Amino acid sequence: MKLYLDTSTPETILRLDDKEYRYAFANDLAEKLLSFVQDKLAKNNKSFRDITEITFMSGPGSFTGLRIGASIVNALASELNVPLYDHHNQRQPIIIPDYGRPANISTPRK
Repeated sequence: MKLYLDTSTPETILRLDDKEYRYAFANDLAEKLLSFVQDKLAKNNKSFRDITEITFMSGPGSFTGLRIGASIVNALASELNVPLYDHHNQRQPIIIPDYGRPANISTPRK
């Protein structure tokens, strides 16, 4: 089963082969994304072990969304030993998010 994940926008897109699921996680993405994937796999009578390849929309987009999504797909691809692709269909050893611009990080107060 091919898994596609896009966390670059407020609405997460998950595709499992030809079935697409969308969900707006708001501030719960880090907490609920993996459960969401697992639930949708179960809905299709599949498990993580049935994933044969992963494609990730690596950006540009939301800094936090891309970091969370990239962490999940990198861990899954490594653990399952499946190929990992960016949204340009280029195979990658790991996904490095493309934020589209430098991160806006505040200067430490101390």
